[in-house]
Amino acid sequence: MDETFGAALRRWRDRLSPVDVGLPPRPRRRAPGLRREELADLAGLSVDYVVRLEQGRAVSPSAQVVATLARALQLQPAERDHAHRLAGLLPPATGTVSDHVPPGVQRVLARLADLPVGVFSADWTLLTWTPSWAALLGDPGGVPRRERNLVRAVFATGPGGLASWPVRGADPGMEGALVRDLRTALVEHPRDRGLAALVAELRASSARFAQLWAEGAVGRHVSARKTVEHPAVGDVTCDCDVLTVPDSDVRLVVYTAAAGSPDAEKLEFLRVTAPVGAP
Repeated sequence: MDETFGAALRRWRDRLSPVDVGLPPRPRRRAPGLRREELADLAGLSVDYVVRLEQGRAVSPSAQVVATLARALQLQPAERDHAHRLAGLLPPATGTVSDHVPPGVQRVLARLADLPVGVFSADWTLLTWTPSWAALLGDPGGVPRRERNLVRAVFATGPGGLASWPVRGADPGMEGALVRDLRTALVEHPRDRGLAALVAELRASSARFAQLWAEGAVGRHVSARKTVEHPAVGDVTCDCDVLTVPDSDVRLVVYTAAAGSPDAEKLEFLRVTAPVGAP
């Protein structure tokens, strides 16, 4: 009998350790894998929808749903492609921006839950984050994917701008760094229509982006020092490091402060008083 999407979903859910997704160990837990409720929470889906998918009562999930489930289940690239095919979808094409977060990165993320860490795709769309990231920068869970793109937020004008990204501080080169990084991404992902559309949109809507793009520089957005204006604790100044992952499109953005500093104390206060679940 051919495997179904629902059967594969159950198999992948059963094999994943809750500890690997940052859940606390429970000695009396009957099943070794994830519960449906836990998978639904990780993927940002309703429990009922996950149940219907597993039972085959929900068919034709969207590519975004499959990609979200693949990320939550920490699937390898070949398994992710298999999931797309089982759902009747084409796997992500080569030469396009991938939103796949490697299992190793997700395990690292689970163990870095005390730090504000966000995982971004090559076009600077926020894919997943730690609870501490949500506590420091605001929970992106209810923000549409389009508005979770950092480059669009930086160069947008009006209410669609940096409302969800309260970062300022001594980082005058951020705009140029993002544009240079985006140009490099466009060369590395020549078949990605969404990336090309993003560049075209920003060249038409933002004079500043168009000016920087015309300069033609390439490069990577790397580390900087940033200040977050937080409504509860005031300004929090952190080192913001951008970590790349070999053989992967994703990069990790990590906020840290020196141990014992007032900023570190603010981060810890936010962590213990405003825990927010990751997507």
